[in-house]
Amino acid sequence: MRLKILSYNIHKGFSLGGARFVLREIRDAIEETQADIVLLQEVFGNQHRREMQFEYLADRAWKHYAYGKNAVYPSGHHGNAILSKFPIARWENIDVSTNRLEKRGVLHVRVDVPGELDIFCVHLGLFEAGRDEQLTRLAELIAKVPEESPVLLGGDFNDWRIKASSKLLKKNQLKEVFETLKDRPARTFPAILPALCLDRVYVRGLKPIHCEVMDTAHWSRLSDHAALFCEVEWPGVKDSDRA
Repeated sequence: MRLKILSYNIHKGFSLGGARFVLREIRDAIEETQADIVLLQEVFGNQHRREMQFEYLADRAWKHYAYGKNAVYPSGHHGNAILSKFPIARWENIDVSTNRLEKRGVLHVRVDVPGELDIFCVHLGLFEAGRDEQLTRLAELIAKVPEESPVLLGGDFNDWRIKASSKLLKKNQLKEVFETLKDRPARTFPAILPALCLDRVYVRGLKPIHCEVMDTAHWSRLSDHAALFCEVEWPGVKDSDRA
């Protein structure tokens, strides 16, 4: 009856400050959570050894994955990725860029849990005006999902002034998991001493039952963001149906 969810900005596989390449340690850490669905931001899309970063991270634990390429530059590209233990029925990456300097996208997948679950993975812009436009676009995309269908939305919102929830809650009947269970969004940045609430997990049609910030000493040596872990309940999901 439970779905385990992890949302994590992996900083292209580099530790805080870019001092070390720690993709193997990141893979081990996210595998230890035994998450059913993993929402990743700042995933480097070029090859790591013989695999793409998202393929490398998914390899041992998640059979299904999707990647949305956003930022492209001479040395490669990066974007968002979703890893899933459930089959992905369809996926698309929607460009929500608001200026030429920041390429941003919304990765939307529909998974068969069984029963359909729409998942949105985002990494919004650094400038508030651009984020407002992106949130409006995001609300429009979620509004297209039938009201009776469950929705999971997560990622790096860069919303340090905590304005995103009011817009999403009013238009889409979403609940932010940490606000629901702990009365405020989680502090996730910088990972070594989290002070800003940049990362969020929102749900519709799913009941939040547990949440925590992965901010132990081990996790804080990985990315510049702390990861968010949560568990939600949905009557359409049975433990026996897990892949």
